[in-house]
Amino acid sequence: MRFQNWDVRGFDRDAAVNLCREGFNPLISVLLVSRGVTDGEEVRSLISEGAGSLYDPFLLADMGKAVARINAAIAASERIAVFGDYDVDGMTSCAMLSIWLRSKKADYEVYIPSRLDEGYGLSKSALDKLKANGVNLVVTVDCGITAVEEAAHARALGMSLVITDHHECKTELPDADAVVDPKRPDCAYPNKVLAGVGVAFKLICALEPGIPTGELIDKYADLVALGTIADVMPVAGENRELIRYGLKLINEEPRLGLRYLLAETIAERRRVTSATVGFALAPRLNAAGRMGRTELALELLLTGDDSEAAQLAEMLGEMNDRRREMELSIFEEAASMLPEAAPDGPIVLAKRGWYQGVTGIVAAKMAERYGVPAIIISIDDDGVGRGSCRSAGSFRIYEALRSCEDLLDNYGGHDMASGVTIADGQIEEFRKRITGIYKESSGDSPARGLRLDFEVEKPELLAIENIAALESLEPFGAGHAPPCICIRDALLTSVQSIGSGKHSRLRIEKSGKFLDCIFFSMPAEDLGVGEGMRVDVAFEPQINVFRGRSSVQLHVFDMRPALPD
Repeated sequence: MRFQNWDVRGFDRDAAVNLCREGFNPLISVLLVSRGVTDGEEVRSLISEGAGSLYDPFLLADMGKAVARINAAIAASERIAVFGDYDVDGMTSCAMLSIWLRSKKADYEVYIPSRLDEGYGLSKSALDKLKANGVNLVVTVDCGITAVEEAAHARALGMSLVITDHHECKTELPDADAVVDPKRPDCAYPNKVLAGVGVAFKLICALEPGIPTGELIDKYADLVALGTIADVMPVAGENRELIRYGLKLINEEPRLGLRYLLAETIAERRRVTSATVGFALAPRLNAAGRMGRTELALELLLTGDDSEAAQLAEMLGEMNDRRREMELSIFEEAASMLPEAAPDGPIVLAKRGWYQGVTGIVAAKMAERYGVPAIIISIDDDGVGRGSCRSAGSFRIYEALRSCEDLLDNYGGHDMASGVTIADGQIEEFRKRITGIYKESSGDSPARGLRLDFEVEKPELLAIENIAALESLEPFGAGHAPPCICIRDALLTSVQSIGSGKHSRLRIEKSGKFLDCIFFSMPAEDLGVGEGMRVDVAFEPQINVFRGRSSVQLHVFDMRPALPD
């Protein structure tokens, strides 16, 4: 059992019946009613294939200034640098702006700092290099909003700076030619949760007022979808529209590099969903940044050569395999440093020699396993710690860092994921401070809970045609999660180990209906239940396709001995 508490939301039967009478699928009706969606028009808007309206890009503060400066640079043949980040959001932003600048025959270059040698964001040394290379204008994507000192340095060098970002702002904004970020306190843009690539797309829309937005979506939405999903931005409103169109492009006419990258994964012959991006595409693209070779992922997104695309996709696959090995090693070592009792506050672990490129993944896995915020810090030979922070529940990690800023050399990010730079000697005090903040905000630490939509009382609801209908609710993601439902008091009829013992294949029986289950990252010996026992199962219903045959399969999140009524 992974979760101590299961919180089953339940649903209003009369409201679900009403939606069914309006012609909606019964499984969709029950799921949406459990989430508070009872109006037929709202359901239609969720499953509609039509395009909703996107907001005017000039609602973003400083967008007019950004457009004027970039157009002036192109007209004057000034050298432009696109300055990005080494994650998928940053890479896709850089790729998109590169494609646009290339179409304008602009003189430009892309600069993505090395994760291992330079760290995140603008730096004075990077600006010095760009100045020496003849750059007059730096346009940031997915970074720059906290670069106050760096912006002053750029101005001292005589360089122009346009910042586009989506991260949280500090009290002082950088002194740049334009600062475009929906999280600016004075910004009226309605969508405050654009990804960095979403802001970059809005910039291109503003730069192309004569081109219909639909044409720009057809050209760039796949990149917007990749970056938005990978950065775990809420799948709602404008983001949902952009992701939906982007996934459609990837499925119908993927750009060359993505086609070869899909061929390297088990997802090659499947319909690409937001989940596919999360487990197949994003990790491989991110592996380039984590292993210090971000340029390979960028080249893959930009290439038009089949041979190069195939080679780059293969290299990213190999890097991802190495990344997994390093991640597992550090995760196991970090877990061994925890006390035997489950942590009831933030996990803050630091060590010299940990590979910085995978600390973010390790922190995310620690937060997921233990249900508390996790901060994993790699300390270099000079005693400087660089840490990745991942939140859990409703804890706002960025706000917590703001309360600790006197202990930090630098920090940035947002409330679910952030990064810190901290001196070795400050880590213990930082651990105490952030633990206190967590306990004040959370009160007595609650038992870790799993939020479920509803209980399936009649297994007939899980007919394959009903599960297939869930596709109309895609894309799923943050703020619009895939179904998480449960069956209680089922008979566990079969348990098998698969994947070299790492995973379990199960079979359950309820009311005379047998259902196949898969429980990833759960060895059979750790299940805590065995064949012949009555069990409760929490899962997402899916369709498994094997050798051309489709069948219902439950993707298990948790399993426990059946609780009495």
